[in-house]
Amino acid sequence: MKEKFLMAGSTALHIADSGVGEKCVVLLHGYLESMYVWDDFAPLLTPSVRVITVDIPGHGISEVKGEVHTMEMVADVLHQMLKSLEIERVTMVGHSMGGYVALAFCARYPEQLDGLVLLSSTPNPDTEAKRENRRREIALVRAGKKDALARVAPEAGFAEQNCRRLRSYIDDLTECVHITEDDGIVALLGGMMERADQNEMLRKSAVPQLFILGKKDGYIPVEVAEEIVANHPQAQVAWLEESGHMGFIEEPEACAEALLKFVLK
Repeated sequence: MKEKFLMAGSTALHIADSGVGEKCVVLLHGYLESMYVWDDFAPLLTPSVRVITVDIPGHGISEVKGEVHTMEMVADVLHQMLKSLEIERVTMVGHSMGGYVALAFCARYPEQLDGLVLLSSTPNPDTEAKRENRRREIALVRAGKKDALARVAPEAGFAEQNCRRLRSYIDDLTECVHITEDDGIVALLGGMMERADQNEMLRKSAVPQLFILGKKDGYIPVEVAEEIVANHPQAQVAWLEESGHMGFIEEPEACAEALLKFVLK
């Protein structure tokens, strides 16, 4: 994977690109993560497919652009990125928040998608309770108390049984919270709060779809995940039996197998 900066329209974007493969997969990280979260997973996909990882604007070392980063704004940046790289079509894989971006991309640029993969993500909008939780997180960050997020968020993503085994990943994710710009966290929290209900768009879309879901996800409990699946008979589904919210780290081989089967169909 070769790291580089490129201008996606007017936004400075930090990416990595394997450069080899007939089909291309774009991996989009989640909230309080960066493209480095894919470092051990991406090699399971290459050289079968070309892999591009991206620091979503506001996270990693990509640029922060304004007070709110809507999912549509980020989707437009990715559209400009693909134009800059002269890539016509991709399968877009979004983990958690990255899935919200992928959904916005699907709504705006379906002709550029070979497929859409929601990895521990949902087409549902925020509930009022979730929006209130995000407002509290914005207040914490603005008060200089980002440590409170770092203490809780990374470990909560893993199934309890996996935490000891994967402690080094949790530590890396904790460090990632510390180095993420405050303004970027606030901008993306604002964008997630505003995001649209994408269920109807997804049902009507001709883009092939895959849900990859963890049976032990604390953020998307299995009963909620099953309801999402039931509402989307057009989508393929892969369940990760021993994973929480971080299935590509908790069960990387099973996750990669499901993804490659979908991409190379």
